[in-house]
Amino acid sequence: MKKEKKQRELTFFDIPKNRNMVVRLLYAVLTILLIIDLFIHRHGDFHWEESPEFFAVYGFVACVALVFVAKVLRIIVERKEDYYD
Repeated sequence: MKKEKKQRELTFFDIPKNRNMVVRLLYAVLTILLIIDLFIHRHGDFHWEESPEFFAVYGFVACVALVFVAKVLRIIVERKEDYYD
């Protein structure tokens, strides 16, 4: 008796056309938001907060910094696999 392989049902993101559509949609929304941000007047506490796209750049830099800090913390906190044995 041969075992039959169970076919996995395809989801929305398994189809490459759908993935590409979602990525293009996300890029379009990002572009629209960045363009809209150019026309919004900001009332910041500091002069650099009023510059265009400040918060987008600030958020990106903060996210990248968090990734690098996490990599360093992993080296510091990591234990051997049999640490609790």
